[in-house]
Amino acid sequence: MKTTLYTVAILSVGLGIALPAIAQRHPASRPPHEVTIINRRGQNDTTGTKVYEIFEDNAPKTFNIPGAPRFAIEGKDGKFYLGIGGTVKTTVSYDWGNPIENGYDFTTSAIPMQQAKGNGGLLQFSAATSGLFVNFVALPGTKNQVGAYFNFNLTGNGNNYGFNLFYAYVKYRGFTVGYDFSLFSDMAACPPSIDNEGPNALTAIPKGVVDYRHTFNKHWSAGIGAEMPIASATTGKGTASVSQRVPDIPAYVQYSWGGGKSWLRASGMLRNMMYRDAVAGRNRDCVGWGVKLSGSASLGPVVTAYYQGAYGRGLTSYFQDLYEGGLDMVPDGNGRLRNVEAWGAYLGLQYNISSTVYATTTYSHLRTYAPYYAEGETPWGEQYKYGQYALANIIWNITPQISTGLEYIYGRRVNMDGTSRHDNRIQTMLQVSF
Repeated sequence: MKTTLYTVAILSVGLGIALPAIAQRHPASRPPHEVTIINRRGQNDTTGTKVYEIFEDNAPKTFNIPGAPRFAIEGKDGKFYLGIGGTVKTTVSYDWGNPIENGYDFTTSAIPMQQAKGNGGLLQFSAATSGLFVNFVALPGTKNQVGAYFNFNLTGNGNNYGFNLFYAYVKYRGFTVGYDFSLFSDMAACPPSIDNEGPNALTAIPKGVVDYRHTFNKHWSAGIGAEMPIASATTGKGTASVSQRVPDIPAYVQYSWGGGKSWLRASGMLRNMMYRDAVAGRNRDCVGWGVKLSGSASLGPVVTAYYQGAYGRGLTSYFQDLYEGGLDMVPDGNGRLRNVEAWGAYLGLQYNISSTVYATTTYSHLRTYAPYYAEGETPWGEQYKYGQYALANIIWNITPQISTGLEYIYGRRVNMDGTSRHDNRIQTMLQVSF
């Protein structure tokens, strides 16, 4: 209970400083385009480019997540704009080594550690990352501006296609409420890739959020939130998982320069994870925490860098490679659970070959330090020790709506007992946005 009250107090103080949100785009975003108003109501000063900016400000900052449609409906006197758009993306890939049976996500933790002989190669096709979005902004440019954004794709049933909600949120006066990536995620700092998942060390987890962002000036911004808790534990003798009751509390401070094209964000996370002590007949809590530096930097007209380094205890659920991996808490040998130390980092470099062609190289490493335990639902030796992810690609934006590319990915997983497996993937794509 004390931990719960402490957490709520931190949130209350943090929200007390709340004030409009920072506008930021992914560095690999395409140049602004005209948004055609299909029912323009008389003459006004709202150009198609200005409407584009309105939509982009309300949209996610993730690479390849569309924000501004090509066509929009305008409300009376420009009091609202409604746009509907989407992406059709198809990929063809070939894996060799220990193939991951997923045609759109290259997840190093999913590399098969035991594989039947004869299955060393795999050809896959996927259109699962195709989807639609709705972007709605009312009272644009006023202090009462309200934005709503909804996005889905077809990755909800593995390779068999199924509805998967990606974003569904409302923005008002700096607040974001709904389904969004955690405030601990810095999605604009993710290197561009054909791979839908990206670096294994990326802290990119979507969830229910109540977040607040505030821009102080052209350099400084900050945010704090209360988000749905996530906890994934490996339970042992006398322990069990229980439902979580206390929200996760993320916060960040960011410094931007170069007109917002470069930034460094310092983030923190505080968590209160609960589990059942069957021997004592009571619930216990285990505090988790994390710190992170992330951002992007323009190193000149040709090179853009993307970077992240995160460290913590009980933080593994926030690394996308270890989500639901059972490594937030593990048995301590005394009938209780303890949090697990982990860190992850990546560096990506984007090379702008021309105005329509760029290449990217990325390396990512994620490591955990689960202490040895003798009893657990997952044997200690089979737990994830570390993973490596390396990528190189070249992307060609044929037109503002059509792009293609070629990409190579290498992934390696090593378990606590030293068992190691790897996978290679080469893939190409064709993508049309509207």
